[in-house]
Amino acid sequence: MTLCPIAVVVGCAKCPAFSICPLKTVIGDAAKTPPAQPGKTAKTDKK
Repeated sequence: MTLCPIAVVVGCAKCPAFSICPLKTVIGDAAKTPPAQPGKTAKTDKK
């Protein structure tokens, strides 16, 4: 549920404070990024 009034109107990505907002994934509509998994790569080379 989006609680931020700016995110409701234009979305988090268009907010002027997007880069510094600590709550964009909590009260905004920004998607949470999955944590990087060490040791796994996206390499799909098949020989």
